[in-house]
Amino acid sequence: MSETDLSVPFRRRAGEALRDAHLQEALTIATTKFIGLQREAFGEFPEGDRLRDLAREIKEATLQRLDRYLGELVDNVERLGGRVHYATTAEEARRVVLDIATRTGARMAVKSKSMATEEIHLNEALEAAGVTAVETDLGEYIIQLAHERPSHIIAPAIHKTKGQVADLFAKELGRRVAADPEVLTQIARGELREKFLRADLGITGANFAIADTGTVVLVTNEGNGRMVTSLPRVHVAVMGVEKVVPSMTDLMVFLQILAKSATGQKMSVYTTLVRGPRRAGELEGPEEFHLVLLDNGRIRQLAGTLREALYCLRCGACLNVCPVYRQIGGHAYGYTYPGPIGILLTAMLEGPASVKDLAHASSLCGACVDACPVRIDIPKMLVELRHEVAAKRLAPWTERVAYGLLARLLASPRLYRWAKPVARLLQRPFVRDGAIRRVPLFDEWTRTRDLPAVAARTFQECWRELVEEELSQ
Repeated sequence: MSETDLSVPFRRRAGEALRDAHLQEALTIATTKFIGLQREAFGEFPEGDRLRDLAREIKEATLQRLDRYLGELVDNVERLGGRVHYATTAEEARRVVLDIATRTGARMAVKSKSMATEEIHLNEALEAAGVTAVETDLGEYIIQLAHERPSHIIAPAIHKTKGQVADLFAKELGRRVAADPEVLTQIARGELREKFLRADLGITGANFAIADTGTVVLVTNEGNGRMVTSLPRVHVAVMGVEKVVPSMTDLMVFLQILAKSATGQKMSVYTTLVRGPRRAGELEGPEEFHLVLLDNGRIRQLAGTLREALYCLRCGACLNVCPVYRQIGGHAYGYTYPGPIGILLTAMLEGPASVKDLAHASSLCGACVDACPVRIDIPKMLVELRHEVAAKRLAPWTERVAYGLLARLLASPRLYRWAKPVARLLQRPFVRDGAIRRVPLFDEWTRTRDLPAVAARTFQECWRELVEEELSQ
């Protein structure tokens, strides 16, 4: 699969996305639909706000005792006959899965949709080891055929129109069909059916894992998750450590808000509960079950500025309402996780240097907080990220100097008063029709926006004149 070229500046990637007519059409249709469905779902659900608050409390309480709940989960998975592997890094996680594939002689792996496996770039590693990896979620299957990465957390092919998908199927599958979603789905289903039957290895993510029962929970709409977990000889689930929840009672809270936030459904079509390998007397299920607990920077953030990002349910609601994502889509972000929550997750996984531009790819409007089912304060953490980028001198020197001077100016009333006449004088060569169109050294910034000119008189000066005029009458 192709990677976004991170050597291309973010501004250029975003500019290309803005000029892509097909992308703009697809994003507008899909995100508008998701927003409407989510509002409708919660509008008919008066308990929604209370459950969102409760879900947030459960997430925080779990993080406070994460070691205990992970230990309990490990004990119960192993009690049921499964094996648990802990991976500190993406490389370790890939190695665990490859070792399992090698030991079991797997030649083909079918995969249910999983952002965790995208995060560790598992497909490429499997292919390099001689294991054919087949995505079975329709959206993931489409982008695999297109040699792309997901552009949305729950709708990976959101950036493609149905016409583009029909053209893709004609090119890759040799079958010219109408741009009809039902027809396209039937073709994909037929292509994938024999893959399920031939696969030796089934690989999934995990929406949740229940500590006190050792249960891994998959929430899907297509049923492919059940095929992946029941037909192959071996099932491997890759899960971020923050996905653990204490009990089934807690799970019920999340299930009531997850689908409403993600797709506007009352409930997802399939909720699959996996408890270890097939036992004596059972007719289906894998011979082996492996759970890979993925850290990859998460544990470090328990005491970090991005702690709240660990609450994330991966519903994608914040992407749908984000005015930046809705214009540029997911690929422009350049990393596995797009959108406002993706900026935080990228900083968590790759370090703050990776988001020195992305940290500013937000209007801080707060729509993401309103949409988030666990009320993650994304704007607050983005501001903290911007501060960290500045403190570590990761931003361009022109930007650091400008913001440093501005901060000092705004913090001092005396300097501010002194600066007004100076600013009026210095701006004269650049003011056109009441706005500053271009500022030397800041061409990139002013190329797409105008600055209002410093007013000839301040509000205080105008007010003083009004008072003096009234007193003189």
